[in-house]
Amino acid sequence: MVTAISLDKLTKYYGTQRGVIDLDLEVPEGIVFGYLGPNGAGKTTTIRILLDLIRPTTGSVKIFGISPQTESVDARRQIGYLPADPALYENLTGAELLTFLANLKGGVEPIKIKRLADRLESDLSRKIGTLSHGSRQKIAIIRAFMHEPPLLVLDEPTNGLDPLMQQEFVRIVREVRSAGRTIFVSSHILPEVEEICDRVAVIREGRLIVVDDVSALKARSVRRLQVNVAEKIPPSAFDNIEGVRNVVIFGGKVTCDVSGSLDQFIKAVAKLKVLDMNIREPTLEDEFFAMYEGGA
Repeated sequence: MVTAISLDKLTKYYGTQRGVIDLDLEVPEGIVFGYLGPNGAGKTTTIRILLDLIRPTTGSVKIFGISPQTESVDARRQIGYLPADPALYENLTGAELLTFLANLKGGVEPIKIKRLADRLESDLSRKIGTLSHGSRQKIAIIRAFMHEPPLLVLDEPTNGLDPLMQQEFVRIVREVRSAGRTIFVSSHILPEVEEICDRVAVIREGRLIVVDDVSALKARSVRRLQVNVAEKIPPSAFDNIEGVRNVVIFGGKVTCDVSGSLDQFIKAVAKLKVLDMNIREPTLEDEFFAMYEGGA
């Protein structure tokens, strides 16, 4: 399996201030990888090192086996980058800017730019200085995607987009993944990450605290269950069941939280005459906040 991004003991300090510490991470080719954490956790520091905008204190980074620090131009040729706050030439139209940047990259077929602009409903004839924040974001997205790089690094990519354009962006991301290319996305919008990402890493105070598949994170999250039965439930009906906690029994109704497998809980419920059951499935957001509220 080809590794798109490899971090080895990556550490960055700004004087005495922590950036990131001992990051070990591998992102395989052909997936959408989410990079999560609150402001100040180290996400932007990691991205800037990937792009060789800053240098690490210790440790190393590889992009498809290429070091951005020693082979910067070759590494950057592999990347399409969307910053969280993109800077665009305001006196140019969208078309002029994208044509200029396409020529710097060695040429991009105009039809590819037009197709992206049409899908995002982006008017490239207007000067960028007259555009709204969301319209500028569309141009920045086109800029990152238009040359079809093997790796896309996206920082808060749907910032400023309306819900319809967010869904179109998701469709574009899925097409890129289907083509075998890799996307590394940092976002605060957890439902969006859950929808598009195959795998995620969570960074907290400069350190990675978890790296796992989205499905695995959701599977280990806590479900909230409510069951109504046609009889009074014995107080001890759900005692000593692994993963079951916060049990509240009132007459013929029980509510509880269950982590992990539901098997033992369902077997206990099956001994009763069940009228209805409600299960609130966990989300990536549930797991994310559980990790941050759970201490070190």
